[in-house]
Amino acid sequence: MTLEIGLTLLVILITLVAFIREWAAPDVLALTILCLVVALKLVSPTEMMDVFRNEAPLTIAALFVIGGALERSGAVDHIGKVLKNKLSGNTRIAILAFSLLAAFFSAWMNNTAIVAILLPVTLGFARSKDIAPSRLLMPLSYSSILGGCCTLIGTSTNLLVNGSLKGLGEKPMGMFELAPIGLPMAVAGIGYLAIFGPKLIPARSSITGSLEIDHRTSPLHHLLIGRGSPIVGMKLVDTPLADRASGVHVMEIRRKGTRLMTPISKLVIEPNDRFLVALHRRRGGAAKAEELFDEIGAQVLSTVDGIVSELVIRDESSLHGKTLAASDFRQRYNCVVLAVHRDGINITSQIATLPLETGDTLLVITALNNLDSLKATRDFVLTDLPEEAPSQDEPKVGKNKHIIISWATLVGVVLVATLTDFLHPFVSWIPEIPIHYAALVGALLLLWLKIVTPREAYASVDWQVLLMLYGLLGLGMAMQNTGTAKFLSTEIVELTERFVSPEYLPVVLLWTVFLLTLILTEVLSNNATAVMMVPIVVTLAHELKVDSRPFVMGVTVAASTAFALPMGYQTHMMVFGPGGYKFVDFLKVGIPLNIICWIISCSLIPFIWPF
Repeated sequence: MTLEIGLTLLVILITLVAFIREWAAPDVLALTILCLVVALKLVSPTEMMDVFRNEAPLTIAALFVIGGALERSGAVDHIGKVLKNKLSGNTRIAILAFSLLAAFFSAWMNNTAIVAILLPVTLGFARSKDIAPSRLLMPLSYSSILGGCCTLIGTSTNLLVNGSLKGLGEKPMGMFELAPIGLPMAVAGIGYLAIFGPKLIPARSSITGSLEIDHRTSPLHHLLIGRGSPIVGMKLVDTPLADRASGVHVMEIRRKGTRLMTPISKLVIEPNDRFLVALHRRRGGAAKAEELFDEIGAQVLSTVDGIVSELVIRDESSLHGKTLAASDFRQRYNCVVLAVHRDGINITSQIATLPLETGDTLLVITALNNLDSLKATRDFVLTDLPEEAPSQDEPKVGKNKHIIISWATLVGVVLVATLTDFLHPFVSWIPEIPIHYAALVGALLLLWLKIVTPREAYASVDWQVLLMLYGLLGLGMAMQNTGTAKFLSTEIVELTERFVSPEYLPVVLLWTVFLLTLILTEVLSNNATAVMMVPIVVTLAHELKVDSRPFVMGVTVAASTAFALPMGYQTHMMVFGPGGYKFVDFLKVGIPLNIICWIISCSLIPFIWPF
């Protein structure tokens, strides 16, 4: 072992620990690793620039824009609502229908976006049919992952592996090359969830149900504090309006037409202040509206519809690591938080000083017409659908036009990349158009046609994912440059040769590599796992003097089959709180699904891509 190999192994170990322990955000960790391998001279500054020439992040960014156009057009949402209205209350049928829908769309769009769109639709269906949300949400997350394994653009991991293959001088993947494995795996996985899901997945309540919320709707009152009010000149915290024990929640304060951002603890009430107030307790017994308003001398100007809803903190949320108090949550989002759900526990006390984490579910009370604003922040996944207000400027015809153009663009990108790749060897004058160029042209077409605005396009891109990919590509380059990939592959081959005869060695290594990748993916980022494993398996195949394709396909699929742990994939964290799950629920349902994917993939791969 050389010094460079030792340093690279040390960086890999640091990477594993940093991602597992979550020392920082994934993109920060990945870029730090990139700078570290350059500082240790494992990658030269010139080679570092080659990382940013990799087309995988560019492809992913362009596809984010196209997916964002589809998301905003309401195409997925519309089909989900049709299912919601047409399906019966049979749990197995519901699991099958929503799983098929999630899997299909995830083959073409970012699966996080798919789950974010279908989550409120699925919850609404569960409430209307009196089905436990937990029975439907876990299959929704699992199916979105299974669908992404069917096409090259199904997940960012697939595209990242494809970019790594080009960097290693290997043949890139075709658009549907994964389908012979992805489709059987998706069919088997969805079948398993539909047949055994109702028995294996416990009927758990969401945070709303577990806290026994009597009423999800609650009127919000606009109040005017007159000059004769006894609370004028008092600190707000010393008045009945601050009595949380009686279910009084101040949503908003306006003074002279301007919304006040002053913390409640410091605010002194002045004449003509206007308040938006909710009166709500979990199990009833809130203060009586008329009595309270008479007591404080307030005039009711109007009432609006309010709702007790759940907000799931997204992985890219600006709230991560902040407390409710430090983020000015009430003023910023026009919401009052009643409880926080984390790791299967409902936290109802001292929540103002609790640092928030990705996947936390906040039980909030807010105005019904505020859901659109909450959705626009992209800090949350909503569990209730915003009210649909028909647009005066763009009627239904305009919306349908956006859906058609968005779908036509995506289909066009796929067809151009697939057909030119297929036809070029036979018809030399047809150029081979790579997926990154086709996707970029498709995204630009949507911008020129004003299907999305530049601001919407930038908002659609998950910049954290892109920056993380760039950082991780540097680690893969370091493994190749220093010979670490060769060192590890040689050690794996030599160790396996002690127990397995040479004719069975490739097959046994395939099963072993798939399992190792799957285990790493459960505790590590799927992209980080793929970047580390691809150079190793390509070198391993060269050591065995066999085709690298079977091993690459095994790693690609295994890196997207994290089902056993809720933190294994971001869509799991999105449904964890709304489904009221416990850690053990994912182990019980996910481990058998992992085994199904392992057996199906490793059984079929040698026949589809012979060694």
